[in-house]
Amino acid sequence: MVEADLEKCRGCGVCEKNCPTGAINVVDRKAVIDGKCVNCGVCVRVCKFGSLAQTSGGAAAEAVKCSHCPVQCEIKPGFYGACRRYLNVDGGLVRVRPLVTDPAAVQARRSYLDRPLVTGVGAGTEYPCLRPAPYIIMDTVEGIDVVTVVTEAPLSYSGVKVKIDTNFHIGEEGARVRRDGQVVGMVETEEYGSKMISIGGANLFTGESGFMAARTVVDICNGVRVILQAEKGAVMEIQVGHPPVINGLADTRMRVGCGSATIGMFARQLARAVDEAIILDHHVVGLLSEHIAGEEVGLKWSGVVPNARKSTRGRYFGEHGNGWGGTNIDNPKDAILKVDMSVASPGIRVLVTETTGQSAALFTVAPGGVLEEIPLTGEVIEVVDLIKSNCEDARVSAVYTGGTGGSARAGVSNYPIKLTRAVHEGEASLTIGGAPVFIYPGGGINFLVDVEKIVPNAFTWVPTPATVAPVEYTMTLDKYREIGGHVEKITKKDK
Repeated sequence: MVEADLEKCRGCGVCEKNCPTGAINVVDRKAVIDGKCVNCGVCVRVCKFGSLAQTSGGAAAEAVKCSHCPVQCEIKPGFYGACRRYLNVDGGLVRVRPLVTDPAAVQARRSYLDRPLVTGVGAGTEYPCLRPAPYIIMDTVEGIDVVTVVTEAPLSYSGVKVKIDTNFHIGEEGARVRRDGQVVGMVETEEYGSKMISIGGANLFTGESGFMAARTVVDICNGVRVILQAEKGAVMEIQVGHPPVINGLADTRMRVGCGSATIGMFARQLARAVDEAIILDHHVVGLLSEHIAGEEVGLKWSGVVPNARKSTRGRYFGEHGNGWGGTNIDNPKDAILKVDMSVASPGIRVLVTETTGQSAALFTVAPGGVLEEIPLTGEVIEVVDLIKSNCEDARVSAVYTGGTGGSARAGVSNYPIKLTRAVHEGEASLTIGGAPVFIYPGGGINFLVDVEKIVPNAFTWVPTPATVAPVEYTMTLDKYREIGGHVEKITKKDK
């Protein structure tokens, strides 16, 4: 369990604020740890003064070690783990939330609303919005009278989220993204094997580079290749559906997982080929023999220490860069910080590779801990190829995001709020260019849509500036009457 060195403790309270179980209280400017401690190690990592330390073998006899993540909390009866997902009930860990087995209970779908009768592509725009939408079409589907209302709506509140499958570092989170020197967006958080950037948005559209921002959103959505520059970061050539090009280098493979996940998936095969493996990754570097998966296949720590910051067993934080696995390591030998020869045996073989398996090097440890690179063996090539074969092709994808909860609703209904409610209640279906959308919860009609599912070249922009999107609302004729729709403007589809 965690113990406090009260001589070093300054009573700053950082540990108390960060403890996920509420096990730490600062009393008289000293940290006091109570029985809710699960030995997760969060406090040890945030302490600025080195006054906290994890100890082995200090858990209560009735505590259960959780195996649901690498933290391995030691949870006593009646207490939760650090993640608050698992509770020790009479010596067994129980998942707090029951399994949801009925997705229909979340949102029911009506088949006749899934697809609009026509798309808004080419429909034009009626302005001002008090006029009925350009097309209000009715047809009978599965014996039910259905109406689709379409328009090409200028949306100031819009943008595009771009997902770039790459291990290369593109820039710090929050860094501005430019096109031809003008700010059009920013770098967002990393996702699993991908970098995310956000382009556009109402605030950028109303700024000095609003026109360039709107044009860039439209170009990306329409599949045009664009060149972007992240502030203090990479030059990115991106085109939806194609591999990204980062600083002139095409990235063709998406990682199979982080370094730890790669160890977890292929520990058995790795253990048959080598004595130790370091999987380089800019997020989490994996060390086979120390990893829980390594222990599972019968390994003990080899004495090899990776060149990264330790997180938990066999998991280390890498540093961003343009080297192997998106780290700052260009020479695979540098992935090994040192070899503890009081543990290691001369002759052990150490594989250094990355989460895509695109690069690999094999080393042997000579007496004195000296590393010597040797040719890849057949077994090593086989396991590296296995990692590589489980990787997907790297590509650029994008979701258009917008808000149709404004004045354009008047072209659909005399009571705009009724349209909003119908959409949220699943009684009216919103599509963009014929493609299904995800509706954000809460008020308004804010949505996300995969641009690759939309009719090609469906987007334009207007120099207000704003992007123009093809919008369709589909519902039954009865519902359209109920929300105050412009029923006098309905046209049969076959006319």
